[in-house]
Amino acid sequence: MDKITKYISAAGGYARMKELRAAGFQTRDVADLVAQGHIERVKPGLYRLVGHGESGEYAGLAEVCRALPDGVICLLSALDYHGLTTFNPSEVYVAIPHEAKPPRLFYPPIKTFYFRDRFYAPAIEYIKTPDGEIRVYGREKTICDMFRYRRKLGEDLALEALKTYLKLKDASTARLMEFATVCQARTVMMPYLKALVA
Repeated sequence: MDKITKYISAAGGYARMKELRAAGFQTRDVADLVAQGHIERVKPGLYRLVGHGESGEYAGLAEVCRALPDGVICLLSALDYHGLTTFNPSEVYVAIPHEAKPPRLFYPPIKTFYFRDRFYAPAIEYIKTPDGEIRVYGREKTICDMFRYRRKLGEDLALEALKTYLKLKDASTARLMEFATVCQARTVMMPYLKALVA
């Protein structure tokens, strides 16, 4: 049993069942370690060493990105990552392609959004963190997505993010308008933008 936990630790704290089997470990031994609380199942076929990376600032985001190869941190979680909101989401907001199967993720809790390709593909940033690589939408795209989802998530949160962004030294109204067009949020955003930059 100790060999399995050492193997998972050496692999960065995560291992897939097929890798464990290929290394000569038995499925029942892995199941026993889960029952004993030494490792946990993140999703079917993916296991994590309990306690690994839990203290890291971006551990939850990195875990979601590791477990969902097509997942991109979006909306409230992306705002939080970029420091554009005072709201602290209790779930990780993640976008996946519209035609993708629903993710079966046991940990951490997620809120899934299905983005059509024209909304999914633009402005994905790949960030290396101490907890692992995360994929997250850029600031301008995230703000525009928030206006696109304003009825579901709250116009006040979208407006807070826009106001916070416009106070930044490197804020760009041109980039905002570029992504407002991409996200089909230009008509909604324009009155706010004109009032705030006037």
